[in-house]
Amino acid sequence: MIYDIIIIGGGASGFFSGISIKDRLPNSSVLILEKTNKLLSKVKVSGGGRCNVTHDCLESNKLLENYPRGKEELESIFRQFGVKETIEWFKNKGVKLKIESDGRMFPESNNSQTIIDCFLVESKKLKIDIEMGVTITSINKEKEIFSLQTIDNQYFSKCVVVATGGSNKMDGYAFLQPLGITILDPIPSLFTFNDKNLFFKHLAGVSVPNAKVEIHNADFCFSGPLLITHWGFSGPAILKLSAFAAKHLFDKKYTFKIKICWNCTLNSDDYSLELERFKIKNPKKNIYSNPLFDIPKRLWEQLCQISGIEPIRNWSEIGNKKSNALLKNLLQSEFEISGKTTFKEEFVTCGGIEMSQLNTNTLQHKTIKKLFFCGEILNIDGITGGFNFQSAWSTAWVVSQSV
Repeated sequence: MIYDIIIIGGGASGFFSGISIKDRLPNSSVLILEKTNKLLSKVKVSGGGRCNVTHDCLESNKLLENYPRGKEELESIFRQFGVKETIEWFKNKGVKLKIESDGRMFPESNNSQTIIDCFLVESKKLKIDIEMGVTITSINKEKEIFSLQTIDNQYFSKCVVVATGGSNKMDGYAFLQPLGITILDPIPSLFTFNDKNLFFKHLAGVSVPNAKVEIHNADFCFSGPLLITHWGFSGPAILKLSAFAAKHLFDKKYTFKIKICWNCTLNSDDYSLELERFKIKNPKKNIYSNPLFDIPKRLWEQLCQISGIEPIRNWSEIGNKKSNALLKNLLQSEFEISGKTTFKEEFVTCGGIEMSQLNTNTLQHKTIKKLFFCGEILNIDGITGGFNFQSAWSTAWVVSQSV
């Protein structure tokens, strides 16, 4: 059998493109091929099992700020299909989304299975064929027909959509080599930092809402919630930093220094004035027992300790030297980072299909007609918060219209 369209990859962008294609071309024959024995596995674990579908960011310019790579290409793609269209698409499929205080959007059910069930029900209703456990080893094209080779089988199609997701190894793209596709080396994005000395290990679980983290001797600095972990540091500020500095940190072999300001809502002068004012008004109060600047008590005690302040001291018993040391640690705690830890099971890579090979308006290969790409296999990646799924939906929709 020669299919009209074969989609390689049974993940978010694969299903979204397949359903959107059949909505537009109901009489077409569509086959989804999935390498593993699980469909939509990344959708399942996303957002702690709730599926962070997208982000409440309707303005394209602001939306684009959340993508370290792919901004230029996404500009035209989001004009065709953005957050507003995503919300409407899911609503039309019976899935209402809700907005959380930080802008993330989830299904009202708070369960990623809702999204999975939506895709599976729609696929069945539209008569999309699905096969699992199928590993494509190579793709070739003769005249107008693609042949997709597996170890012991062969599939034929008039059109191919590659939606295999990101791979952390070049081997994951080997099946494209016969076509001469240029792949940018995949490297990790979205990871947490491992503290070499583990000075704060005993504070695992402590978080602050407004930290600022900067990489020493580099132009990378981001603010937001930060979480202390058993191995180092995590939270949105760290993950955003890891995404935008992915190539820089890869080149550094993940050995570098960071500086943390534990509350960036205040500037250095505010810190100094408020600290001096508190010392004058409360000379007999114990320093450890009276955290300032909305710093959690356990973290405050640690900052006092590394500043050389003993637990028994009152404010009247320390001089300018130790006060200045405390200020420095509040504003610029320094840590040596050695290594990274992948963020949960939601690994994201930068790299993949080099975008200059594709027509941005269609996501079709410029020289191999009827070959399309969508989702994370593209050299496009976003930070956490629903942005990677949004680029998956948007690129998949563009492909569905182009096909």
